[in-house]
Amino acid sequence: MSVKKVYLDHNATTPLHPEVKKVMREAMDKFGNPSSLHSVGREARKYVEEARAKTAGFIGASPEEIVFVGSGSEANNTVLSIFSCASKSCSFHSEVKKVVVTTAIEHPCIIESSKCLKDRGFDVRYLDVDSFGKVSIEQLEDILKGRKAGLVSVMMANNEIGTLQDIKLIAEIAHKYGALMHTDAVQAVGKIPVDVKKLDVDFLTVSGHKIYGPKGIGMLFVKTGTPFCPFVRGGHQEMGRRAGTENTLGIIGLGKAVEMRAKEMAAEDKRLKGLKKMLAQGIRKNIPDAHFNGHPEDSLVSTLNVSFKGAEGEAILLYLDLAGIAVSTGSACASGSLDPSHVLLATGISPELAHGSIRISMGRLTDKKDIEYVLDTLPGIIKKIRNMSSAYSKGGKNVPKH
Repeated sequence: MSVKKVYLDHNATTPLHPEVKKVMREAMDKFGNPSSLHSVGREARKYVEEARAKTAGFIGASPEEIVFVGSGSEANNTVLSIFSCASKSCSFHSEVKKVVVTTAIEHPCIIESSKCLKDRGFDVRYLDVDSFGKVSIEQLEDILKGRKAGLVSVMMANNEIGTLQDIKLIAEIAHKYGALMHTDAVQAVGKIPVDVKKLDVDFLTVSGHKIYGPKGIGMLFVKTGTPFCPFVRGGHQEMGRRAGTENTLGIIGLGKAVEMRAKEMAAEDKRLKGLKKMLAQGIRKNIPDAHFNGHPEDSLVSTLNVSFKGAEGEAILLYLDLAGIAVSTGSACASGSLDPSHVLLATGISPELAHGSIRISMGRLTDKKDIEYVLDTLPGIIKKIRNMSSAYSKGGKNVPKH
């Protein structure tokens, strides 16, 4: 008997869009080095620059402000590495500002890079968040006052709970005190409208495989005139900002992915909003002691993070997987860790409740039947796990819901 397959882990990665797959197949023989001057190389360069123009236009940037990189994590590491560069040739070297501000709920690549900066003598400050995952604007002002801050880095849309931050306001405050502004927009671009000029950010990160493009390709927006120092050295590629022969096939795929996002994003947003409401209402109605994480309104319509009292997240994931439903217990980059989610702990919930969370992230092919199947399957799984658990009492006090 075949099991119905329902993929609800789009925040971890997305399947290739059929149109992306098509153009990548057609481009398989575009093997020329884009830096070569002969006709084969020039042809490859043409495809790279066409994709650069598409990706730039999608976020309101100029083509020369786009740097193609290997991943979102590389883009984030690139930004934070600028501030510890000791090279006299670096445009930022003349005035290294030792204060870096980020948040307690960033992606691990920002958290770990921040730790490296701290080990190198930087004053790294972490903004707190409220119970919905919103950063404290007042705390940001307090930190920046009277300090020579170099960078403020705040994620636009959280990868675990979907909460959106007011990046425009945060950038305004950062610039008021002379700091540069970076936002990790990996989970936001392709899901909500993003315009770098309206946001007035200095750096912005995008990842191809989160928007139905290929893995192994990312993009970093660098505002014209912003100090920059290469993370990967050794070549003149990307206008001297990222060495290494360009991933032509990946870049072509990314270009097509943003083209399709521009066409499909608005209609998808409306549809997913209804599915998320249906899913949340179904869980509230059929499963007691369910705690919803993240902001109830100011969040991604594709993401729902929920904790179940008395049930382990990994057990829920595995039982759902046996039923053909793919979800996550949090960030895919941290799935090998037994520690509770640092994002959920930062919102103030207990470690026990954090351990009982799952992240359901929908995508372009998710439909009503998928959500109905989850709602038919999940209550029985939670009940089964709770019946086996000594940590759950049926008569226990309900966990308050946002």
